Amino acid sequence: MRSLDEARAVCEHHLPGLLSKLAESSLSDLEKPGNRGMELFRTAGGPALVIPKTYAGRGANALEAVQVTRAIGAAAPSLAVATTMHHFSVATIFTLAESLRSSGVEWALLEGIATQNLLVSSGFAEGNPGQGILSPTVSGVRADGGIVVNGAKRPCSMSRSMDLLSASIAVPREDGSRDTVLMLLPAETPGVSVHPFWKSDVLAGAESDEVRLTDVFVDERLLVPTELGEHGEIDELQTIGLMWFEMLITSCYLGMASALVEKAFAGKRIGPAVVADLGIRIETATQLLEGIARQLMADEDDNAALARTLVARYAAQEAIVDSARRAVEALGGMAYIGSTDVAYLAAACHCVNFHPPSRSSTEAALADSFRGDVLRFE
Repeated sequence: MRSLDEARAVCEHHLPGLLSKLAESSLSDLEKPGNRGMELFRTAGGPALVIPKTYAGRGANALEAVQVTRAIGAAAPSLAVATTMHHFSVATIFTLAESLRSSGVEWALLEGIATQNLLVSSGFAEGNPGQGILSPTVSGVRADGGIVVNGAKRPCSMSRSMDLLSASIAVPREDGSRDTVLMLLPAETPGVSVHPFWKSDVLAGAESDEVRLTDVFVDERLLVPTELGEHGEIDELQTIGLMWFEMLITSCYLGMASALVEKAFAGKRIGPAVVADLGIRIETATQLLEGIARQLMADEDDNAALARTLVARYAAQEAIVDSARRAVEALGGMAYIGSTDVAYLAAACHCVNFHPPSRSSTEAALADSFRGDVLRFE
């Protein structure tokens, strides 16, 4: 498949040797807990992928990040999902690098991500029905010089390989309302612990277990305040983060579906009508996600761009699930029962539906946006 081959070439350019090393292991081995994918990713310089070269990173732009994520998703789905949590956190941080430097965020940690290949996990609201990706799953109370945090994130991808944890914290105000504050915390901080949680065999290699925070003190230098606009729209930091997340997490599943479609294309009995049908669907998803990337590259990160991002994500989601289903049909029953890879990829593709924000949770907000109002998040 031409576009998948192009994605692999971009991946090889930025992370040389990664795909060939992954190919040395079977898909079933790469999807098991404790697989070698995360270490191969780190060795290839993956943590620095989307960090600008100014900050010692690989300098991949948003479009290239989509292609790299797609290529990894086709080879190692769990690795793609896990490292997406790193990339979207890091991309958000370094997009606003200069303002964060001046706000007091500990710069040594940020520099270490690129220079020491540190992995950043995401402790946002991933996996919680009805919550947005930036909704806090932990709470904190203000203390001298910082915030004391308690709570848990489950599931939390890359929980056992992370060097740093990024998360949002709900901090109560005296008037009963609350502030949302983002934190960047070393994983070895006292009070941070990891506990078993993920029980499914699908995407088990993503290390999506529970991260628990018990009386964890977070220095104020590791905190970034966020706020809602006067009409309920989220601020720049959250908007950029959400756009990166929706683009990259959906690209993981584009890669998985692409692997299935590629297998179908290789079938000797598949006709041009089926090839065209599958190709149209998979390339529709590709172009939708690349459209989000072009918005980010053009610094289009306002409320309207976020609305377009959600539209693209949901439409790509439908195309991905549909193309995976049709690819399995084209491959036929013997291919399905003759290899665990086909059944596994088909099951994994359906997980695209589970990442926040769910379509049902944004219907009212999108309806208002289509009528000309701003996109509000409750």
